[in-house]
Amino acid sequence: MRSDRIRNRGNHHVQKRYLARRLEILRAAGRQFQDRGFAETGMRDIAEAATLSPANLYNYFRGKQEILFFCQDNSLDRLIAALEKARRLRAGAAEKLRLVINSHLRCVLDEVEGSAAHLLTGALPLRLQRRLLAKRDRYEEGVRQLIAAGVRSGEFVPCDAALIARILLGALNWSVRWFNPEGPLSSVELAEGFSDYLLRGLLMKPAAFSRQAVNRRPGRDVQTIARHSSVRRASAGRLFVGGD
Repeated sequence: MRSDRIRNRGNHHVQKRYLARRLEILRAAGRQFQDRGFAETGMRDIAEAATLSPANLYNYFRGKQEILFFCQDNSLDRLIAALEKARRLRAGAAEKLRLVINSHLRCVLDEVEGSAAHLLTGALPLRLQRRLLAKRDRYEEGVRQLIAAGVRSGEFVPCDAALIARILLGALNWSVRWFNPEGPLSSVELAEGFSDYLLRGLLMKPAAFSRQAVNRRPGRDVQTIARHSSVRRASAGRLFVGGD
């Protein structure tokens, strides 16, 4: 029994190291996809960026389509986890939706694999895209439910929750195409500005929400988003998480 426990513990550590290495490769590949484009990036380029030999890289991924699929799958898992955290929060609908907005933007703007997932979804064959649809729909449905709950409680104005969810997710996803990480606004400040603008139109009492926003985030005026956010060029491709 003792030897079995030791062996299981050793297998757990091996599996943990294996998953950690896959994530390192994922981020290295994401940077290559962003800089070179998916079509121009080869497995040798990814291996070099991840400080692996090409042969060793194939021990972790069978090809670059599998890597991109993992980018998207991993990003969706993170978004769903943030959504579930928001739903468990003891707070009103606006604060729950604010957490979702902030988490979504941090995923697509701060995480290399999240950015690649939202820029390059059209690069995957349809058979792989279909495997991600269930997670995408689950996430979008969760956002709809948060909005619908706010309408039922009287915190949000009466609206079409499905329509608002798609508008919100479309705006969040599009940010990866124009946000400049070297610009004057950080992703955190941008997320706060997005939350203020997107939620204010939903609230029955937007004035109270505006006062809370000022107290929560002193300093920058959210209008600086429109004035100062530099546009970053990106290759064309359809959006994946909602709004498509």
